[in-house]
Amino acid sequence: MDFGWTVATATRHSIRVFAALALIAGWLSGVPSWAGTIRGIHVSSNSITLTFDGRVADASSFVLNTPRRIAIDVAGATPGGHATTGEMVAGVRQAASAGGARIVLDLATPAIVTEGSFAADGRTLTLALSPVDDARFERAAAEGRMSFLPPFSYAATPVRQGYGVAVAVPAVARRLKLPHIDGPAGRPLVVIDAGHGGHDPGALSPDGSLQEKDLTLKVAQAIRDDLIASGRVRVALTRDDDRYLIHRERFEVARQLGAQLFISIHCDSAGNVDATGATAYTLSEIASDKEAARLAARENKADIIAGMNLGDAPADISSILIDLTQRETMNTSASFARLLGREAKPLMPTKAAFHRMASLLVLKAPDMPSILFETGYISNQRDADFLNSREGREKVAESVRRAVDVHFATRMAGRSGGSVETALR
Repeated sequence: MDFGWTVATATRHSIRVFAALALIAGWLSGVPSWAGTIRGIHVSSNSITLTFDGRVADASSFVLNTPRRIAIDVAGATPGGHATTGEMVAGVRQAASAGGARIVLDLATPAIVTEGSFAADGRTLTLALSPVDDARFERAAAEGRMSFLPPFSYAATPVRQGYGVAVAVPAVARRLKLPHIDGPAGRPLVVIDAGHGGHDPGALSPDGSLQEKDLTLKVAQAIRDDLIASGRVRVALTRDDDRYLIHRERFEVARQLGAQLFISIHCDSAGNVDATGATAYTLSEIASDKEAARLAARENKADIIAGMNLGDAPADISSILIDLTQRETMNTSASFARLLGREAKPLMPTKAAFHRMASLLVLKAPDMPSILFETGYISNQRDADFLNSREGREKVAESVRRAVDVHFATRMAGRSGGSVETALR
């Protein structure tokens, strides 16, 4: 069966990036920032919808306790527009804040934002709202922000004159041995990374019988087998045995192979043995900004972005090009993480706030969509037994395979103007 998916070239971001060069030339005298006025805030029984009259830069939300509130910060926005309340929200307030607008929802009952996404035009943000008990609300208040990025924007941070970075990006320690690729030629490449390995066992199960490095390898192999059986993608593992790779080697293997998606497999661990459920992490915006600065500061800027040599490019253009590429990559990563959460929920234990953002080194490839998939808690015996069972690993693998199918079908449909359903046939 031919699904019509083809591999992007080594310069998969280059067309978009070079298309932006014409805009960049006009920015160098003053980089613009997105700005939009809030047109409306609508609260329903299970969602919050914010509409804007123009694109905004990004948004984030967090929970506040005593009294219970949800705060939403929107960068590049100004307050305005009508607000409605719902059964879980007693009142809505808006105010200008540094760099944007803050919306505060006064809660009538405990509720949290579990996920959110922008519409394709970047002018509508929809947040899923779920009722919770007091204990879950308190945990959410301690977990920090959830961040949301518009699909792709040409927003960039102005380059400050005289800015320098003292910490250089470390080179890969040794010559990389690239792994074998399985699957039909011409399909997109997914690289699965089994966390830990070798001298690094990772976390242990409560009874001490299971090591994280062994579970991650078993799960990665199950995912590989399911993806290969689908015939829709090619697959490589960063490791297929008990050996250790440093973090940068893991994503560098994927980059050198030209992967279109990188999934790092781990098991969570907590002091609370009752903690359970899978989560997916993508790179936080703060972490990506720091990494972009380090990349832009490198003396040897060859092959930073999808094979593009930036060695002769002025520092300000290099910085903007890296920023453009990394923001698109972050958007794609976040989209895949949310998709994986949707597909995993019916098949395996997941946390309510499935998609999270963090500063994780293994996610810092600037031009390759990447997620870290915490498949469950090895510190929870039920989760550990689930991941150590063939049935459990097959369910994890099915979750990933379904998400991968829809992910690449959606991207293909977007390029061809067709439907996702057609691409999946």
